[in-house]
Amino acid sequence: MKTATYRYLIVGAGLAGAAAIEGIRAHDPDGTILLLGDEAELPYDRPPLTKKLWFGQKQVADIYVHPVAWYESQGVQLVPGTEVTRLDPARKVVMDRKGTTYGYEKLLLATGGRPKRLTVPGGDLEGVCYYRYLADYRRTRAQAVAGASAVVIGGGFIGSEIAAALAINNVHVTMIYPGRHLVPRVFPADLGSALQEAYRARGLTILAGDTVSAIAHQHGRFVVITAAERELESDLVIAGIGLDPDVSLAAEAGLETGDGVVVNEYLQTSHPDVYAAGDNALFPYLALGDRRRVEHWDNAIMQGRCAGRNMAGAGAPYDHLPYFFSDLFEFGYEAVGEVDPRLEVFADWTKEYDTGVLYYLADGKVRGAMLCNVWDKVEAARELIRRGETVTPGDLRGAVR
Repeated sequence: MKTATYRYLIVGAGLAGAAAIEGIRAHDPDGTILLLGDEAELPYDRPPLTKKLWFGQKQVADIYVHPVAWYESQGVQLVPGTEVTRLDPARKVVMDRKGTTYGYEKLLLATGGRPKRLTVPGGDLEGVCYYRYLADYRRTRAQAVAGASAVVIGGGFIGSEIAAALAINNVHVTMIYPGRHLVPRVFPADLGSALQEAYRARGLTILAGDTVSAIAHQHGRFVVITAAERELESDLVIAGIGLDPDVSLAAEAGLETGDGVVVNEYLQTSHPDVYAAGDNALFPYLALGDRRRVEHWDNAIMQGRCAGRNMAGAGAPYDHLPYFFSDLFEFGYEAVGEVDPRLEVFADWTKEYDTGVLYYLADGKVRGAMLCNVWDKVEAARELIRRGETVTPGDLRGAVR
């Protein structure tokens, strides 16, 4: 059988893949596009999986990026439920698990990442949920009836969000994580500890500084055993312990990889006709002057669009400063740039641990900002970071409000 060849082939039907179509069509209205995704779903937004779907603010039908008719209108051949297992850049083809090959002129790897998995006994038990996909939401939502109990493993973005969502829906939640406070990758210790106490006040059981050593099934329930020799029975076990970028196709094809698929400022990999965007891309972060990988919604969209434009010949560098957001009960925030608590952090609170702006500085320059219950100011924070001026705490009081 002759291999069908497309001008643009996108592997990964997530946000970055869907956004790439928009970028391509902005420069090339006619080139053939094939979108292959391993989930049996249209591309969808992931943030509602731990937020608005649980609060009744959205329904599943609302989270799809575009309806089927949009892909048809854009001339896109969409093939969900297709896992690509091999890439041959020399022949410019990919192969799926069934052995079908697809040719391309330009290829985008928008393969995202895979949830990290527990390596303890019982970490692979049926029903232990490594929460990331729409299927995980559907299954967990059906199980999360009022009065049920859940053990949430991990105190980062996913763990803190799904724990709050479950508690709001009257599930008894126990959180286990090795850190001393919530979300230690971005929260300074005082804010993370204050939010941790707010979770406890909401009735959640917090086992900070502990880890899971084993999981078992017993009498139709889970039993979670911790390193501190606690035994916890629950109806659900949900793990949110991080993400590994999916670099398998790129690595096996001989493309340069590290903590992600290495790309240049145009999002090209070490092969000029292969691009990468989204959670799997290790890119030059031009605004911060380093190279990193960003696992957030805004980056996936903007990077996908940029990759699509460049596949179609735009030749534009990716210079966006992506932001991310979260909702933890009444505490909501938006953050942009480098929000690393190992930096110097200046907190400009109007209401401590509730409303205000945290500035993250290195060598007297703002590298990142977290807007806590302060809204519609991301662009002002971006401008402050881009200016790269040396500032003092006095300069920052009220700088972004």
